[in-house]
Amino acid sequence: MIKEKVLNTIYRNELIQEKTKLVVGVSGGPDSMVLLHILKEIQPLFQYEMIVASVDHMFRGEESYEDYQYVERICARWGIAFEGKRIDVPARMKLTGESSQITSRKLRFAFYEEVMDKHKGETLVLGHHGDDQIETMLMRLTRGATGKARAGIPIKRRFHTGQLIRPLLEITKSQIMEYADLHGIEPRLDPSNDQDTYLRNRFRHEVLPFLKQENGKVHEHFQRFSEELYDDEAFLSNLVSSKMSNVWIKRDENQAVIKIDEVLAMPKPLQRRAIQLILNYLYLERPSSLSALHIDQLLVLFFNPQPSAELHLPEGLIAEKSYQTCIFRFFRQKSQKYSLKLQIPGETILPNGYKIKAHYIKEEIPALRGNHSFILPESAVRFPLAVRTRKEGERMAVKGLCGTKKLKDIFINEKIPMQERNVWPVIIDHAGTVIWLPGIKKSDVEPDMFSDETSLIYLEYKKA
Repeated sequence: MIKEKVLNTIYRNELIQEKTKLVVGVSGGPDSMVLLHILKEIQPLFQYEMIVASVDHMFRGEESYEDYQYVERICARWGIAFEGKRIDVPARMKLTGESSQITSRKLRFAFYEEVMDKHKGETLVLGHHGDDQIETMLMRLTRGATGKARAGIPIKRRFHTGQLIRPLLEITKSQIMEYADLHGIEPRLDPSNDQDTYLRNRFRHEVLPFLKQENGKVHEHFQRFSEELYDDEAFLSNLVSSKMSNVWIKRDENQAVIKIDEVLAMPKPLQRRAIQLILNYLYLERPSSLSALHIDQLLVLFFNPQPSAELHLPEGLIAEKSYQTCIFRFFRQKSQKYSLKLQIPGETILPNGYKIKAHYIKEEIPALRGNHSFILPESAVRFPLAVRTRKEGERMAVKGLCGTKKLKDIFINEKIPMQERNVWPVIIDHAGTVIWLPGIKKSDVEPDMFSDETSLIYLEYKKA
């Protein structure tokens, strides 16, 4: 009955192809031992080759080493290739400061990859079952998981150079124990599975019995729900991915800049997934503390009518909103103050990737390029000219406006993002008078009419 159910799971989900190489993760416990026995039983149907990979994490001294040796003996008895490794996980934990579960998983999966490479294995097979699925989904929902994380354990996914499959997800722990008794399998038992100090064990001992009492087939419903969630997430993720080219402004290893209005123009289900894609890009490894709450907070930030605001996310990620853009970064950008003598004639390269190109006008006056170029009568200013960052309270006599205006107000009116204001170039003369904000505003130093007798200088602001 159980073997037939596992076979049905394999066929329905196309988990195993004929004449492939399977690497089977076996600890010696009931789940992995029953998995190995079932795979041995159905091997003639698929004609695959099996290699067992077993790890002693060295948490329980001689006892865990005996588990390791047990698996090795069973493989010899059943004629299955064995690859094993003893890893001092407690020692590694002292070096990294990571938890036992995270460290164990990293090192165990690294060994699985080694075995796959050595034997050219195409599929890693693990013994997670229906009870594990219920526990995982409930734990993640309780923590506030988002997206496909709520779907729990995938029955099939990419892994290393091949795939990872879990053929036992549609059967329960009790069915596994019944199978072991029926076939004379005497698995090793880990006493830590009975300790309620672990969150998973508390769900296992307190929540799971109640659910099974209400419905004996609850594991099947959770598994079906998991598969539906994965399918829905795949569809919606593909849909939002096709729209992300309009969202990104900039992406590199330290930061991402997005257009807020493009995110908010999407339907709400896609808004959340767009934010998830942004976070997935920035976090190399998803922090356990990142939850649906943070996505809700980012949406509140985006909808906030205030032009500038920021939100602090796990592991030092900062989201800074400035008008209709949002910058995500893992560091707070320091003000890059600078002051450079303007080369006339010549080019002055600026820290922001632009340059000021300057020359004397000898014949025909060049066409003006809006606020990106500036014609300066030589007699109207004191030399030398300089380009620098702004100063607090600085003002400029804006062309066409009677009186002066604070640079701060000009930046606000022009909706220049907060992080760009402190590095924006300001052109001043030797007296410190602001004569031009390249690309934004000109001062009244530039006349409306040009006399042939006046010596003129042409300044242009452009990409370096």
